[in-house]
Amino acid sequence: MAGAPHAEEGYRMNAPLLEVRGLTAELDTPAGIARAVDALDLDLQAGETLALLGESGCGKSMTAAALMRLLPDVGYLAAGSVRLSGRELTGLTEAQMREARGRDMAMIFQEPGTSLNPVLTVMQQIGEVLAVHRGLRGAPARARARELLEAVGIPDAARRLDEYPFQFSGGMKQRVMIAMALAGEPKLLIADEPTTALDVTIQAQVLDVLAALQRDREMSMLLITHDLGVVARMAHQVGVMYAGQLIERAPRAAFFAHPAHPYSQLLFAALPDTARRGGVATELATIPGSVPPLTTDFRGCRFADRCPRAWARCREELPAWHDAGEAHRVRCHLHDPAEAARLVQLDGMDRRGAPAATAEAGAPLLTVRDLKVHFPIRRGILQRTVGHVRAVDGISLDIRAGRTLALVGESGCGKTTAGKALLKLIDATAGSITLDGVDLARARGDQLRALRAQVQMVFQDPYGSLNPRMRVGEIIAEGMKTLGRPGDVAALLSQVGLRPDMADRYPHEFSGGQRQRIAIARALAVQPRLIVCDEPTSALDVSVQAQILNLLGRLQRELGLAYLFITHNIAVVEHLAHDVAVMYLGKIVESGPVEQVLRAPRHPYTRALLSAVPRIDGVMQAQKLAGDLPSPANPPSGCAFHPRCPKAGARCRSETPLLEPAGNGVGHAGAGHTGAAHTVACWFPED
Repeated sequence: MAGAPHAEEGYRMNAPLLEVRGLTAELDTPAGIARAVDALDLDLQAGETLALLGESGCGKSMTAAALMRLLPDVGYLAAGSVRLSGRELTGLTEAQMREARGRDMAMIFQEPGTSLNPVLTVMQQIGEVLAVHRGLRGAPARARARELLEAVGIPDAARRLDEYPFQFSGGMKQRVMIAMALAGEPKLLIADEPTTALDVTIQAQVLDVLAALQRDREMSMLLITHDLGVVARMAHQVGVMYAGQLIERAPRAAFFAHPAHPYSQLLFAALPDTARRGGVATELATIPGSVPPLTTDFRGCRFADRCPRAWARCREELPAWHDAGEAHRVRCHLHDPAEAARLVQLDGMDRRGAPAATAEAGAPLLTVRDLKVHFPIRRGILQRTVGHVRAVDGISLDIRAGRTLALVGESGCGKTTAGKALLKLIDATAGSITLDGVDLARARGDQLRALRAQVQMVFQDPYGSLNPRMRVGEIIAEGMKTLGRPGDVAALLSQVGLRPDMADRYPHEFSGGQRQRIAIARALAVQPRLIVCDEPTSALDVSVQAQILNLLGRLQRELGLAYLFITHNIAVVEHLAHDVAVMYLGKIVESGPVEQVLRAPRHPYTRALLSAVPRIDGVMQAQKLAGDLPSPANPPSGCAFHPRCPKAGARCRSETPLLEPAGNGVGHAGAGHTGAAHTVACWFPED
């Protein structure tokens, strides 16, 4: 790597690139001193990736902030040592740290939309890093910025340098963040949930970019994520954090073969699993309660109150580190050689939940026919309409009471627009939407308000949909008061995995995952018949996701609720949904029962989506989806997927295929199936 070396005298050439010893970061909060990172020890070798796992509030992001010396105003480093290439970072002045950030270490933040400056072009933002850390300005800086954008897979990089962040998709913004982080050629890259909000195809592309750049530059990476599939694909080493402590550390293969800590085992048990479904959905295993406040004066094991194998020693004595295999260490009394009998019980832990009842057939609660939502493109002084963005371009759906229809596809394909049109939050251009026999398009006044009370929505961005000036209890109770319906705010908070005493807090006091739970509680408060869920679990770690999915399943069985579940998480679709519709550029290209569409996909796009899903066994699928979604303002002729399809022929480029029976000879699976056919819109469907 270029740049002056900072290695101290006597630094060992084979020592880890990053050495952390006893790192403690504290926050001075109104509730007391919160120890967000407590006596953390870790090593990271050059060219390796260490993945940090854990629920929201466990200290993963605070660890990254402590390493970068970017703690909030109320935070400070209380103790410990951080050495990068042998150079002690904790004693550096802020001016020296600014020099180190970007050149020696860099960070990709969780939300690129809020991390990029909206009033500066991409060139100005990358150019700032190049000027400060590489001494490049003018034409050399622009040439290097173009190379960086090309390296992270952004097409037409020379032109896009002069565009602003709002002109990029979510996946493109994340790639711009990666390019900015790499501009200073750092030795260590910290990636905080770099793919959380991305659909599976863009996630696969971003992960490919990171892996390739890491190989080319021999760069180390600290990857913070709650996605075990991403960990299986990217990590060399895995660390599990809980309540500010590191509680397990192991090589990737050993961790996935035999997770040692009860908390780690429960994280795996909470994963939606196709094999676990077996034709009849089961409730996912959950971890009761929530991460304790970090202001707690801990005595024993911090996980003891939630651990199904805890006993008196766990609550009274802090666990020491024990061996759980070669290079596999765990902080748990069960792995003390003196507790061998208890360890046998742990290995037999049941990882399955209770079976969930299958949905019964019935008449559609919601019927959608040929729905179109076109947004006009206006230009000139007179704002004349010169074209239309065909966000939704003629889709038909049936959603029955007690059933879940999943709508899947890449960002920008029209899923969220379709969901908002169902609630008349966006006016439809054409088509009909009928709720329990009533045409929503003709409803007005009191009738429309009554119908809207029956349909609620959980939005993708919980922070943007929660009033920052209202307390959480007021937000949840607002709908109940408006509609005059009884409800218990404390009980709703408990149902979604939050403590009742959190009702008096404001949204900004919660993590992203916690805010999503608040949004779900608000939607459930008015007891709707249909809930449109727009990526409701995309920001949640697996343990909380399991709680939410089980909650949605129980409410569906008890109340006959219907769900339109918009998501890019295929595992969630397999676990929760009965039917699935695959959407591409405003149209449905394949639909039918989950068991048929996801296990015998006929459309090349559906197959590409499935191949992009990271698997916890680390096996990579061969099929890749190249390029990005075309603009809905100028869709391709014929089949909209043909520019990206490996099987496209002349007919695909000139004629638009219609949804027709797939003809795969697979019978309808699942008790109580509605008879919905497996259909596909493709001239050359897969066998």
